[in-house]
Amino acid sequence: MADEQKALVLYFSWSGNTKRAAQQVQQLSGADIEEIQPVVPYSSDYQAAGKRAEGEKDQAIHPEIRPLTSDLTAYDVIYVGFPTWWYQPPMIIHSLFEQNDFKGKRIIPFVTSASSSVTDSVPVLQQLATDAGAELEQGFTANKPRIIEKYFK
Repeated sequence: MADEQKALVLYFSWSGNTKRAAQQVQQLSGADIEEIQPVVPYSSDYQAAGKRAEGEKDQAIHPEIRPLTSDLTAYDVIYVGFPTWWYQPPMIIHSLFEQNDFKGKRIIPFVTSASSSVTDSVPVLQQLATDAGAELEQGFTANKPRIIEKYFK
C-alpha cells in the first residue's frame, strides 16, 4: 500500500458476492481480511433472510456480531464491504461500528448490489464514521472484478 499504511478488509456477505469482492480487494490492496459474522447467522433461505433483514431495518435492530479477531489499533485504513439492502448498509454494519473502535481510521466502503451504488449508503456510513471518530473516504460499487481493479489503478 502507498505510504506503508496497514489496511484491513472487513466484510459481511450473505450470498457470497461480497466475499468474492472482499477477496479481490484484499489481493489488490495487500490488506489483511476478516469476515463480519453475526452471532445468530442469517438463514440461507432468501425469503427468510430477507424478512429478518427487513425487520432489523424497520425496527432499527443492530444484530450482535462475533468479536473481531483483528486488532483494529494495528490498522490505518479499513475497507468495509457489504451488500446494499434497501438502499443502505445492512444493520449488521451499525453493529460493527458500535462494537468496535474506529477512532482515527480511514474507512473506505465497497458494496455489492443489483440495484444500488455505494452513494446510496453514504449518508448512513457518514454518520457511523463521524460518530466513531473516523474519516469516511470515497468508496466504490464492487459488483464486477474490473470495477474493483479500476478503483485500485
